[in-house]
Amino acid sequence: MSSPLVIRNLTPRPIEVKRCEYHGIAPSLSQGGFTNITHNVTSLFRNATSPAAPQVDEPTTSFVHEDVSIPIEPFKTLTTEIRPQSANETLHLVFETEGEQHRLETPTPTSNSTTLKPLTDNPRFNYTAVHLPEHCHLTLYSSADLSSWMRFFKDDTPLSALSIPGTHNSPTCHRALPSVRCQATSPPEQLDNGVRFFDIRVQPEAPLDPANDRLNLVHGVFPISLTGNKYLRDLVQEVYAFLDRNPTETLIMSLKREGTGSATDAQLSRILKDHYAGDPNRWFTAPRIPYLGEARGKIVLVRRFGLEDSLKQEWGGAGWGIDAENWADNTPNATCPSGDVCVQDFYEVLETVNIEKKIQYSQEHLERAAKCVCTLPAQDEPASHPPKQPFFINFLTASNFWKVGCWPEKIAAKLNPAIIEYLCRKHNETADEAEAAGDGSTGIVVCDWVGHKGNWDLVRCIVGMNAKLEMREQGL
Repeated sequence: MSSPLVIRNLTPRPIEVKRCEYHGIAPSLSQGGFTNITHNVTSLFRNATSPAAPQVDEPTTSFVHEDVSIPIEPFKTLTTEIRPQSANETLHLVFETEGEQHRLETPTPTSNSTTLKPLTDNPRFNYTAVHLPEHCHLTLYSSADLSSWMRFFKDDTPLSALSIPGTHNSPTCHRALPSVRCQATSPPEQLDNGVRFFDIRVQPEAPLDPANDRLNLVHGVFPISLTGNKYLRDLVQEVYAFLDRNPTETLIMSLKREGTGSATDAQLSRILKDHYAGDPNRWFTAPRIPYLGEARGKIVLVRRFGLEDSLKQEWGGAGWGIDAENWADNTPNATCPSGDVCVQDFYEVLETVNIEKKIQYSQEHLERAAKCVCTLPAQDEPASHPPKQPFFINFLTASNFWKVGCWPEKIAAKLNPAIIEYLCRKHNETADEAEAAGDGSTGIVVCDWVGHKGNWDLVRCIVGMNAKLEMREQGL
C-alpha cells in the first residue's frame, strides 16, 4: 500500500482539504466511498516558476472523487489518510480558506513548485505548493509577488527578522571559468525574482587616483567575465532602476575587496564614500541594522573591509556601514565582533563527500535563525531602538578549483534541493509544533545557481518562511 500524504500548512491561515479526486485509475465502485465516475476533466494546473510552461492536456482516463473535511491549522503538519493508488495516478485536491477554494494537482507535471488554481473570481488568497513525491509530502506557502514581496511588512519590521534570499558572487553570470561562475541569471533577473542580498567582490582599478571611481567586479583573483571587465557602477545602476520601480523593497549589499591589485581597504572605503554610497537617499550606511522603513528604496551597506581613519568618525564615531570586517574564515558558525552578523561560511569542500557536511552546517544555521523571536513595537508605537537580532547570513556555497565535482554549479545541484526539502519538511518544526516558539526565519540564505532553467523554488521557500512573522504583525 502507498504511503499516506503528509500536508504541511506554512501559511498564516487555517486550510481545509474539501475534495480528493483520483485520476488515471480504472472506474470501480469498490474504492470505498468514492463516487461520481466521469471523463475528460480539465486539469487546472499552472506552474509558478516557469511562465512559459504549457497547460496540462485534458486527461481521458476516468476518475473517482470523495468529499472530505481535513482541517490543517497554520504551521501544522498532518499525516492524512489520502493515499495515491499507483505511480500512474494523479491526485487533485481542493483546499478551502475562509470560504474560498483552490485546486491543486499532484504529482506536478514538472519538478517546480505549483500555484494553486483559485476556483473563484478575484481571490483574496494565493497559494504555492511544493510536492516532494519521494516523501509523499506536500507543503503549502502563501504565494508572493517576488518582485515586491517586502511590501507586506510594516515599516518597523527589523530587517534582520526577515527571511531573505541572497546570491553569492551575485554578478558572476557571465562566460567565465567554471569555478568562477556562481550564478545562472543576471542581477536584474535575480532582483525581479525576490533576491534581496547581493555578495559583491571588487578591486579598485586606480586606487591612487581620487577621481577614478572604477571598481572591477572579481571573484577571488579572477575577473568575473572572460570577455572583459565588468564594473560595480553598472551593477549599482541596475539596482537603482529596480528600486525605483519597486520602492517598497531594499537590497542588502555585502562588499569585499578581492583581486590581484595593490589597493587597500582604506582606499576602497574612500572610493565608495566619495563616488557611490554618499547619497543618503540611495544608501543606508549607518553602522547598525535598520528597520525596513528606513531601508526601503535604498541599498544597505554591509562592509567586509576596513575603513579609512576619517570614516571611522562617521555617525558620532561609530563608523560607517554595518561592520562585518572581521568575518571568520571558513566557519560553520561565528559572530562578527560588532554583533550585527552571525555567519555560516564553510566553503572548503575539498571532496564531494564533504558536501554532506556543508548541508549539515547550512541546516544548523537555519535552525539558529528560526529560534529568534522578533521584538515588535507596541501597536501605534514607533520603534525607538535598533533591532537586537543580528543578520544570520547562511552561505549555501562552496568550491574546490581543482575538482570538477566541487565547482559551484555541481555543489548547488546537490545543496539547493537538500535545503528546499529541509525547509518544506523540517524547518522550525518540533515533535510538538507548539514548542516551535521562534518566528521560523531563515535569516539571509546566500545561494549559487538559483533560477537555473527558470526554477526559483528555493527563493520561494525562503520568502514563504516569513509567514509566521507576517501573522504576528497582522495580529492573526
